[in-house]
Amino acid sequence: MAEAAEIQETTSASACRWSRLLTTLLTGAALLVGLVQLPTAQPARAESAVSRQVDVSINTLTPVAPKPDDTLTVSGTVTNTGGSTVSDAHVGLRVGGQLNSRVDADEIGNRAAFSPGTDGSEIGKHTQKIDRLPPGAAREFSISLPAKDLDLSKDAVYQLGVSLSGHTADQGSERVLGIGRTLLPWQPSAIEGKKTQLTFLWPLISATHLTARTESDQQQTPIFPNDDLAAELAPGGRLQQLVALGKGLHITWVIDPDLLATVEAMTKAYRVGGPDGKNTPGRGQAVAKQWLSQLQTAVAGDQVVALPFGDPDLASLAHHGKDVSGSLSHLQSATELASTTVDTILGVKPRTDFAWPVDGAVDSSVIDVATSAGSHNVIARSDSFRDHTSYTPTAARQIGSGNTAVVADARMSTGFQGDLVRAGEYSLAVQRFAAQSLLVNRQAPDNERSIVVAPQRMPTASQAQAMAAAIAGLSDGRWTQPLNLGDAAAAKPDPDANQQVPGSGSYPDRLREQELSTKAFQEIQKTQATLDGFKVILTSQDRVVTPFGSAIMREMSASWRGDPEGAAEFRESVQSYLYGLTRRVELIKKSDVTLSGRSATIPMTVHNGLLQGIEGLHLVLESSQTNRLQIDRSQPVKINGGQNQSVKFETRANANGPVRVTARLYTDEGQPYGDPVLFTVHVTSITPMVLLVIAGGVLLLVLAGLRIYIKRKRSAARTTDGGTDGDGPANGGPDDDRPGQQPGDPAPDTGSHDTEPSGSGEKVER
Repeated sequence: MAEAAEIQETTSASACRWSRLLTTLLTGAALLVGLVQLPTAQPARAESAVSRQVDVSINTLTPVAPKPDDTLTVSGTVTNTGGSTVSDAHVGLRVGGQLNSRVDADEIGNRAAFSPGTDGSEIGKHTQKIDRLPPGAAREFSISLPAKDLDLSKDAVYQLGVSLSGHTADQGSERVLGIGRTLLPWQPSAIEGKKTQLTFLWPLISATHLTARTESDQQQTPIFPNDDLAAELAPGGRLQQLVALGKGLHITWVIDPDLLATVEAMTKAYRVGGPDGKNTPGRGQAVAKQWLSQLQTAVAGDQVVALPFGDPDLASLAHHGKDVSGSLSHLQSATELASTTVDTILGVKPRTDFAWPVDGAVDSSVIDVATSAGSHNVIARSDSFRDHTSYTPTAARQIGSGNTAVVADARMSTGFQGDLVRAGEYSLAVQRFAAQSLLVNRQAPDNERSIVVAPQRMPTASQAQAMAAAIAGLSDGRWTQPLNLGDAAAAKPDPDANQQVPGSGSYPDRLREQELSTKAFQEIQKTQATLDGFKVILTSQDRVVTPFGSAIMREMSASWRGDPEGAAEFRESVQSYLYGLTRRVELIKKSDVTLSGRSATIPMTVHNGLLQGIEGLHLVLESSQTNRLQIDRSQPVKINGGQNQSVKFETRANANGPVRVTARLYTDEGQPYGDPVLFTVHVTSITPMVLLVIAGGVLLLVLAGLRIYIKRKRSAARTTDGGTDGDGPANGGPDDDRPGQQPGDPAPDTGSHDTEPSGSGEKVER
């Protein structure tokens, strides 16, 4: 809706109100000046009270936009809300003046008292008598007449009133005791000018119904927290009505792929969690299958827009999540998953380039986040993206960087909110929608404009019925023609329309208060970090990554607005369940160990309580005193599902005494996994007697080696003397003057020298 048009219409309406207020003030002043002289003012005040004694509800008006050759039928209920019995009463129709602005259409239904000047005269010959009506009693009425008898002139929106006139005990003459009003769009002939292109979004979105919890079986049977979704899918349920009513209408389906995935999970065996922790079989398979089948038929031939998986809250991401590292990556993943999910389940290739912030409220940061994952079209609303024209401009706006804001009309988009269970409210919503569409067209009949209607995200069944009736009421295409959302986004923008994105201060406070907090996004990232650390050890990662990845996307859903406690409980349940799964891979607690020798092995046991195998883990033992106890530091771990693995570590003890040992699992990336296990190793087998025996054995070996060495040396000397024995020079005595051998020279190499390390690390001859 154009801001200037709003101002102009509001100014016109305000002028009328000020005129009425001035008249009232002047009358009041006259009464104060001449109270005794003006007793005739009392009946006027009494008339106002009398005309509210009976409540008149207009429950149906058909057709919504009649033509001269149609028969108009108006039906409803009259209820005596006063304290006096009504007699000799009848119901009649009254045509008021033309409505000149969209603001006037908003105010229909707000006035209660009868006003002859604005409500018009009763149409004769088309009345219905009402029996005696005691206090609290209600009667139904239905009046039919040829539409031409309304005696309407040119194309316009008119006020149509239904009044009850009669007598009461304290009012002798017949008076109007109650009146109800509605809107009547009238176009008797072919439209002069261009038709308004109308795009109506039909949302299929639901609250989050599925967590990551599954049964411990190969099928991963999902566990729903409750079976509430089955009631929405059943005949008469909210989602069933949306599909049944949407079939055949000229609409654009806007679907959260998470809803499709959840319903598809219900078509197979599923379980429902109970308060006592016991899971019971779900009962919604039949309605889930039927609903998906009906939806596949309903969307055939229509445009389908898929929101990012889980319908993430874009404004919450923009205002609180984007500064939490990794949060925006979920939006990209959710957008990619959307197309696959819709295509797989419905067999339809959806548009995934549209983002829809809550209530179409945007600012620069919301636009930035919304377009960051490839959604270059942002569905905004005119009460956020205000214009400065005297008419309602076309919806598409170019906002830079190749992005388009598709600005939905606020009045028409919010026209189906509230409780429409009461027939009177339902009928008025339908008539107001039709009237607003004609008023938009008459603002600038020579301009071809594209108007988008984006209703509330999750309409009730009664709201959906009103929406369907309103769309069907315009199906003859007299002043509107249907257009899908993709074409509306591609329409040529109005050069006079506002293309400036609202600043951060323009975002409504009431919506900001409902957003997910920064703490919520930090908790979401904590869950993601836990998942990242868990999946690297799994042999079948998709069994965990898929359900938990989807659950993390659901944690950011716009459906949590207004329910912070429910959102926190959902996040906590996902995190605790994931944490419990990670703890199924663990080190078995170990008691203290006593070594029985200088070297021994220490066994450790790793338990895998998952159904799938694990790999990519290493078990590390660390000694607190490596000079006393040395341990082979790392061993790989690879275990099949539901089994244990025993890992042995070689040790070398150098001294007696207790040594604290820490055992811990690590991933291949060096990240610790799970809690460490601490135990004590007691080295007690290396006693002084053992050390003495070992030392003695070593000494004997040294002496034996020395004896052999001396013996070989003497044998070599005899060989050099030609085999002569004795103490002469031939035996290497002091008088030996063999050529080439001088005192101090090294002994000749006989090929039999033995060396071993000494205590100082030097080699010594033996």
